[in-house]
Amino acid sequence: MQSKKADKIDLNKEYPCPCRRRGKLIPIILTEAFGCDRCQQIFVLEDHGHALEQLSTTYPYKRAWRWNGSNWQVVRSRLGESYMPVALGIIFVLVIIWLPLALQLANGYNIIAWALVALLLAVLPALMVWFTYRR
Repeated sequence: MQSKKADKIDLNKEYPCPCRRRGKLIPIILTEAFGCDRCQQIFVLEDHGHALEQLSTTYPYKRAWRWNGSNWQVVRSRLGESYMPVALGIIFVLVIIWLPLALQLANGYNIIAWALVALLLAVLPALMVWFTYRR
């Protein structure tokens, strides 16, 4: 049975591509990087050689993997974890505090407009979190 602990990635070995395109990672000479012979992606070593990170032009969507001896395991990014509490806090403040306050200040005048504005402001952070986790 294979261990779940991540192995150190050897620069002199070939590995399967973590992008699941049946390519092989080939070491790039004189660098601490690998290139895939099928998808043409470049991967660099991170975390003292224990993680492989895909070079990407869009910063928040970098992907990383750890090698466990037989296959790649996705390393979860902490960026997505920080969005959830912020979005939930914004929704909490808008729905629980701001909506009743706005309805009380409206005094029956244009209550539907205030409710729609509060609902829209509560849905926007939820959409932001959904788009972030969808990637």
